[in-house]
Amino acid sequence: MKYVSADEAVKLINSGDHVYIQGSTSVPETLVDALTRRGHELRGVTLYSGFSVARREAPYCRPEFKDSFLVDTCFVSNNVRRWIADGYGATTPKFLGEVPSLFRDGTWPVDAVLLNCSLPDENGYVSYGVSADLAFSATECARKIIAQINPCMPFSYGDPVIHVSKIDAAVLVEDPLVEVPTPEPNANEIAIGRAIAERIPDGATLQIGVGGIPNAVIAALSDHKHLGLHTEAMTDGVLPLIQKGVIDNSLKKIEPGKSVACLALGSRHLYDLMDHNKEMIFRDVAWTNDPFIIGQNPRVMAINSCLEIDLTGQVCADSIGTRIFSGIGGQHDFVYGSSRSEGGLSFMAMTSTTNKGMGKIKPVLTPGAGVVTTRFQTNWVVTEHGAVNLRGKSLPERARLMISIANPADREELERAAFERFGYSFSRLAGI
Repeated sequence: MKYVSADEAVKLINSGDHVYIQGSTSVPETLVDALTRRGHELRGVTLYSGFSVARREAPYCRPEFKDSFLVDTCFVSNNVRRWIADGYGATTPKFLGEVPSLFRDGTWPVDAVLLNCSLPDENGYVSYGVSADLAFSATECARKIIAQINPCMPFSYGDPVIHVSKIDAAVLVEDPLVEVPTPEPNANEIAIGRAIAERIPDGATLQIGVGGIPNAVIAALSDHKHLGLHTEAMTDGVLPLIQKGVIDNSLKKIEPGKSVACLALGSRHLYDLMDHNKEMIFRDVAWTNDPFIIGQNPRVMAINSCLEIDLTGQVCADSIGTRIFSGIGGQHDFVYGSSRSEGGLSFMAMTSTTNKGMGKIKPVLTPGAGVVTTRFQTNWVVTEHGAVNLRGKSLPERARLMISIANPADREELERAAFERFGYSFSRLAGI
């Protein structure tokens, strides 16, 4: 493979092009910097992105480039969050598992992709490593493929593999991946983790997210047996269960014996374990997040978090009022997928208050807040004050259950709001 400089590689991009930039912890920073250096000569270059954890704000997110680079993301990540909040960039709402269809049907044309890839194997294939998610479909549809070839990127198996002969411009770069520390759960998160873990049976298939609560769940599962993993994000948190044999994937129907994800984010230890590891498979997010594929596994346990929930079970997970903070991600995909699974359950987990002491269970969602999981789909809701199952419950029954796990200081106000909304049908539940 012939290597060129980053500045030479990005000359393949022209004004008006649509460019996908790989995400997860593998943003191709060297190529992004080179493209930004062309900002004063380019106009109207649309930049697509999805979920990513970058080490810094994107360099193209500066006012002098507002007409050069048009940011359009389906997930508001840390590198573009301020740019979008300031009104320069845009976000397109879409279930993460359905984003590849935007590329494949031409709704989002792809003139070029910027990738961060592993070194070639003996057969001339490189891997996208920690990010198959949207990179696979975007690359499949792209007219031009521009790649960093990076010895720091693990070689992962599954979909994110491409032969070097298909790469139009390659740049040799040693660029360490972003490392995401494993957060230690606090006392409230530990209580939530235990409440969820005690409802997870042996032989379950896990979808589990990132953060203190998921890590608390994982810690409480150490005595379980024959768990499987079919998830969106592979993290350090699951490694102890894999290494102890708690996760052995022996009872899964889809990719039995394999831990499945579409992206990874964690420490160097995780990336090293992924490298040429055929027991970890990374797939196109359109496949991993397909509810009809998810539902074929037995006892799917979908464990997700959120920002706030109203008394009827409407879940907001992507916005703070009108401000989009993150994205829908795969929450809906796995909530629906778990409902199609024999013995499947979904858990919406959160502490009952914010860090500032504001209640997260509300009479109605904050004005402008978006509904990510509808009240029709919400199953278990868990806080440090308990776990309630909303499945099959009427609106007044849901309100009573939600109040029982709310911050105690908020319960009186929630009771008043529920009575005003539901009247006698609510009050009779308390024997009034």
